[in-house]
Formats: sequence, C-alpha cells, structure tokens
Amino acid sequence: MNTEEKNCMFKQETIPGKRHSSLQSLCEEYRAHNRIPSEFFDRYRVKRGLRNSDGTGVVAGLTNISNVHGYIIEDEDKVPDEGKLIYRGIDLRELVDGCLADNRFGFEEVEWLLLFGKLPNEDQLEHFNQILSDNRELPGYFAEDMIIKAPSPNIMNKLARSVLALYSYDETPDDPSLENNMRQSIELIARMPTIMTYAYQVKRRHYDRESMFFHPLQPQHHTAEAILHALRPDRQFTDEEAKLLDLCMMLHAEHGGGNNSTFTSRVLSSSGTDIYSTVAASIGSLKGPKHGGANHRVMMMMNELMQNVQNWENEDEIEAYLEKILRGEAGDGSGLIYGIGHAVYTLSDPRAVILKEKARHLAEEKGMTPEFELFKRVEKLAPGAFERVKGSKKVVSANVDFYSGLIYQMLGIPEDLFTPMFAVSRIGGWCAHRMEEMFTGGRIIRPAYRSLTKFQPYQKLSER
Repeated sequence: MNTEEKNCMFKQETIPGKRHSSLQSLCEEYRAHNRIPSEFFDRYRVKRGLRNSDGTGVVAGLTNISNVHGYIIEDEDKVPDEGKLIYRGIDLRELVDGCLADNRFGFEEVEWLLLFGKLPNEDQLEHFNQILSDNRELPGYFAEDMIIKAPSPNIMNKLARSVLALYSYDETPDDPSLENNMRQSIELIARMPTIMTYAYQVKRRHYDRESMFFHPLQPQHHTAEAILHALRPDRQFTDEEAKLLDLCMMLHAEHGGGNNSTFTSRVLSSSGTDIYSTVAASIGSLKGPKHGGANHRVMMMMNELMQNVQNWENEDEIEAYLEKILRGEAGDGSGLIYGIGHAVYTLSDPRAVILKEKARHLAEEKGMTPEFELFKRVEKLAPGAFERVKGSKKVVSANVDFYSGLIYQMLGIPEDLFTPMFAVSRIGGWCAHRMEEMFTGGRIIRPAYRSLTKFQPYQKLSER
C-alpha cells in the first residue's frame, strides 16, 4: 500500500461532532499541543544534541579505542586545527601509509587493532584472516528464509533486519561474557559483507527487475575482494580496485564514541541487551542522512548540480547554485551542502584528505577528471557560500562523505550500497565500543530531560 492509499484511508473516516479526521488534521492536532519554543532550550541551559554552546560535544564517557582531533582549546576558545583520527593511539595516516608501502590489505588489521588494542603480528593476522574467511558463510537456509523471501528496497533496513534475525541462529545469544561477545563480534564482521551483497542482489531482482547472481565465496579473499567478487557479474576486479575499496573501509572503520551510531551502540550495550539488538540499532542510526546516509546524499546533490550548472569551470555559476542549495531552493530542500562541515573537524577531515588523493588518481584512470575537478571546486567554494547565506564564520571543510561516494561510483559500487558499505566497515568499531562499555562502563546511560508540563485537572470525557 502506497502513501496515497494510506492517506485515503484516513480521509474516509469521520468522528461525529469533531473535525474531519484526516491525516492532516491529526498532525495539526499534534502541532497544537506539542510545541517547545526554541528559546526555552537556552533558558534551561539544555545542550541540544549533547553539544556545548561552542559546538563541542558533551563529555559522556571515556574510551581507549580512538580519538577524533579537530580543534584546540586555548583560553576557553575553540581554535581550528588540522584534523587527525587516531586508532588505539596510532595515527590513521600511519596505518594507511604502512599498508600502502607493503602493498597489502589493511582492513582486517584495523579490525584486530580496534578489538584487541594492539597491532597483530604476522601469525595473528594470518589466523584472524582465516577466522573471518571461515565465518563469511551465512547459517543454513538463512539467505533463503531471511533475505530472498523478504526483499527490501533499502539495503540498510535489510541489514538491520538480518542482524536481528541472526539472534535466532545463535545458541547463546544472550550470554554477556567477553568470550561470547568476542565470538559474536567476529562473526558479525565476517557476515555483514555477505548479507549486504545478498540483499543487494535480491533488491535488484525484486525491485529493479534485473538479474540477480550469487557467486560462491572464495576462501582466499580479503573482505574488500569478497565484496567486489560478489557484486560483479563476471567476478573480475583488479588488485588496485580491491585495495582502494579496502582503504575506504579502513577510513570508515571507527570514529570515536560520540558519533551517533557508535553512541547508539554504547547506549544499548549499557542496558545489557544482546549484540544483535545493539548492532541493528546502530545500523538504523547510520542510515540517517545526517549521519552515514550523507555520502549517498552527496552524490544526489552533485548529480543535480551537474545537470543545472552549464559550465563546470565557472566558479560564479557554481557559487550561485550552492547558495540556492543553502537557501533551500535547490537540492533536497534541507538547506544543507552534504559532505561539507563536521561536528569535530574544522580545517580538514583526515579521511577526506586521503580519499581526495586517491580520487584524483582513479579519476584519471576512469576518464572522470572533469567530475573530480568539479568536486574540488565545490569543496573550495562551499565555505564562502555558507558564510554569505548563513552569516556564520564557522570554519568548515569537506568531510569523508564528500569524496567517498565519488570513489564508490568510480569503483562501480551502486548507490544503493554507499551507506551499507559504511555499515560493513564500521561494524568492528561498534563491537569494540560495545565491549568497552559493557566491561568498563558499568552503568546504564540515562541522561535527563527537563519536563515543561504544567499540572492540569482531569476532565471527564463527557465534559471535554
């Protein structure tokens, strides 16, 4: 049943003595009794979004897993700085450069580092790769019963539903021990790519009316190779393509405890619930366009910009269109330039810097240099447009979402999988934070909300 049909159901109903009970009138009734004036948040010193007045996050916990650095505090003032992302004390740039220097895959190494707190030696890494390979297969008939028979137009929802369904295939789903959580975490890291690619094939068949195909898993593949092998009809990909996808996954693997989906993982874990409920909730958080869904929104925005800007080299024309986006006159009407700005990073997002370097080289290979150059111009011009339209002097730069969608597109990753790829990459970070919260936190996370309700006498139904 589509939205119009559902709305018609509401429109057919009436309540004697009351206004016509359409969906619109119900929403008007809600709006009339549920408004909180924006000035009240300042009056009661409420930190909306768990943010301080200067945009910094409210400190809600401690972590050993990662650190996101984007500014310096000097004399109580927030001073912009070059961004850094630190995994377990190691600069992400050093991790990336180390893998590139050896021409090897790095995602599995990062997952080990996030889970255990130190880099693996060669034997540990080889053993970990084997464990992941052994666990990529889904439980018997899981694909048939949970994915093929219940297709979804949105892969993120299918990921969440499938993760919840894995609870029923686990003999000890509620065992809170570290040993059990570690087993479950590793199984989820291994299985998530398989669930994603299966869900996409079923979506193609059911909704897009295209052929679906399921290639046998290859035990020698690293995670990025397994994904490309599953997505391509001919199963062919180059080593360079696989290592670039691997790099994207390394960059998306973790981003501190305060981002929305990871905080979701910690909130649910603090209650003692099972790992499947926790990860499914984190996937739901990541789906949002203000969080992980932004890379898909970037490509939608840029595709529209490409169609409406006649001369991609004319900065005045590009600026004018960006200003229209900010005024809500173009784009999706949100007034957001997706991929520009970040809650923590100011001068730069280190992940975007790395992806930009790789995007340039790949664009030359794929014959997409004009598109890449347009992205660079938008990155350059967006801060100025933001200041002119919004009147804000906040320092903003491109974030990881700005270039990740472009790279996925050049790798042939369908847009349906832009955000799911984020989830597949982030699963290890979520699990690491879950275990840290469960075994070092010790208290259920429960912030306070101030009530604005005023006491009123109860009225009998006949007197209302």
